[in-house]
Amino acid sequence: MSEAAARSIVERLRANGFEALYAGGCVRDTLLGLEPHDYDVATSARPEQVEALFPRTVPVGAQFGVIIVLVGDSEIQVATFRGDGAYHDGRHPESVHYTDAEGDALRRDFTINGLFYDPIKEEVLDFVGGRDDLQKRLIRAIGNPSERFAEDKLRLLRAIRFATTLGFTIDPGTWSALVEWAPELHAVSAERIREEFCKILLSPNRLLGFDLLDQSGLLRMILPEMETLKGCDQPPEFHPEGDVFVHTRLMLSLLPERVSLPLVLSVLFHDLGKPPTRMVDETGRIRFNGHEGVSAEMSLRIMQRLRFSNEVIDAVLPAVRLHMSFKDVPNMRVATLKRMMARPTFDDELELHRVDCLGSHGMLDNHTLLIAKREEFSHQPLIPPPLITGNDLIALGWKPGPKFAEILQAVQTSQLEGVFVSQEEALQWVKTQTST
Repeated sequence: MSEAAARSIVERLRANGFEALYAGGCVRDTLLGLEPHDYDVATSARPEQVEALFPRTVPVGAQFGVIIVLVGDSEIQVATFRGDGAYHDGRHPESVHYTDAEGDALRRDFTINGLFYDPIKEEVLDFVGGRDDLQKRLIRAIGNPSERFAEDKLRLLRAIRFATTLGFTIDPGTWSALVEWAPELHAVSAERIREEFCKILLSPNRLLGFDLLDQSGLLRMILPEMETLKGCDQPPEFHPEGDVFVHTRLMLSLLPERVSLPLVLSVLFHDLGKPPTRMVDETGRIRFNGHEGVSAEMSLRIMQRLRFSNEVIDAVLPAVRLHMSFKDVPNMRVATLKRMMARPTFDDELELHRVDCLGSHGMLDNHTLLIAKREEFSHQPLIPPPLITGNDLIALGWKPGPKFAEILQAVQTSQLEGVFVSQEEALQWVKTQTST
């Protein structure tokens, strides 16, 4: 257990004459009645002294006074009390100097993260008013908020992430400074932006986070493509809710609390292609022909820009590219429907379709049909083992080529629709076809 590991580290540091305390998020979460994700220790011991005291250490940030101490299966970050020098790159201090607990608290980002806890005396040490802000459910920068954001631009996103995940309000002075510094988010790496952005999106309180990102100006820094959704009107008979931005925001509000990352990204991205494809036909109706393909292309560029993994990209793109195909479900052949439902991304696609409908015209007929079909098809594999393979065609004298693939596809279609139920039936039909 990491708390026991952290306590053992504190006890050993204390036994050797050093001050040692729990620090930061673990103190905040414990006071809120939440289970801490991990425990950090802050100490008066210098990095080399920490390394001398513990047999298993990793110097992940020794230049900043940070050592990882390994205790059993736990990894505990042990950091020397420090103050930071000037921040010239908008992210990292150029130098640090060692200080005491109060000095360490004053260099941190927000008051609720500036708390310490003494597990031996069972006392909270609060030099920055963090306990009061926890009770007020307030995100407030330590000291001058403009200076805190100027030092480290990642704090802009962290403020919104904490407000989102904890359901807190951002202090007015901190909010004003956040809005002032939002255009400087570009100083932060794409990877760190992505990490904070995803934590906001995956929170059950994601709508608050989305609104704060939008109102602060950070959303246009992360996803400038979304700005064009504002004011992009849609056919009122299908979208009485309003423009594409309103529609997208409404869909976010309709998602369940727990969602996959590909699902929430597909909600954000699925209609990005509407502004560039918008047209008004001869009848005066607004159309977005081919917008799903354009949306997929834009989604790919965004996810590459933010350094998303190929796994996430491969899950999002089909959901975005194929979301309009759900309107054709009632007229699909059984084979087409089964292939659709067999896609590994189908569950997320189905949920995307549900909130797409509820966030617009409200008609769930096709969603209801697909739920019924899923039950109907549940008693056997959607895509069973093939009745014949390429080797069977070769044995009959076929040569690989375009016709080769067409025949295998046709046999599978007949198999999925129950026309062929045995290999013999499939081979008999193949013998009636002209080989190439």
